Amino acid sequence: MKTVKSKITAKGNGLMTNLEAQLEICPNTSNEKQGIRFFINDKLIEAKTSNVVSTEHFVVLANTQDGADAKIALVEHFLAACAICRIDNLDVHFKSQGYEVPIMDGSAKVWVDLFNEAGFYGESEKVKPINNHFVFSYNNSMIVLMPNQGKTTITYAVNYNHPDLKNRWVNLNQDTNMNEIVEARTFGYLKDLETFQKMGISKGVTIENTVGMTEDGGYTTQLRSEFEPAKHKILDIIGDLYLTGVNPLELNANIFAKEAGHALHIQFAKNIEKSL
Repeated sequence: MKTVKSKITAKGNGLMTNLEAQLEICPNTSNEKQGIRFFINDKLIEAKTSNVVSTEHFVVLANTQDGADAKIALVEHFLAACAICRIDNLDVHFKSQGYEVPIMDGSAKVWVDLFNEAGFYGESEKVKPINNHFVFSYNNSMIVLMPNQGKTTITYAVNYNHPDLKNRWVNLNQDTNMNEIVEARTFGYLKDLETFQKMGISKGVTIENTVGMTEDGGYTTQLRSEFEPAKHKILDIIGDLYLTGVNPLELNANIFAKEAGHALHIQFAKNIEKSL
């Protein structure tokens, strides 16, 4: 199993609560696959679909067997970084009151950089290529998975009220544009920010960690790559599908998603889990 070679300490604020979280990210050198495990208030919360308790705004995990009295929020970017670095085993200890994984720069880049700096130990699990086709849809949203003979590709369609992101398709090709996916930041409509903050959420949003889409068709910050918000959706689905315990980037599959989100990602993950 593949893990990091040395302990990583990291801290940052949560996107929704703005509470600071301090993390100790520790190697797990077990020869058995134990996955990505979070520890908060001495409670273990495993990164798996059965522990998902909310998909509103972001993915929240709780130990459902333990009464869900401890939770970890906004895990998707961190899990995407684990998938991208092919990490199978990792123990993440929260050392603070904050229960959100820090938003950092709004993408997976900081986590990927920290993993690479720590180095890696072991070899990642060999994943059996998937052989079945899957289709999951709800209203106008859809996710399709089809086997292929090469590396996993992901195609994502968004349809937002923004000229750049109206009926826009973006793609992941692991050989050519993985870095653009890794560094794609979270996003939202600027006009909604004040309303969300009055509701007590989005308190940690900054111009550095979130791409704001403005009513005049622009952005609040310079994009890191073309159609960056749409590419962030690819990052989200990588992290969400890794909750199956199988790295979606290793499935030898073509994945197509249309106007989906965390709720549909997780339902799809549960749908394909039995065949992985």
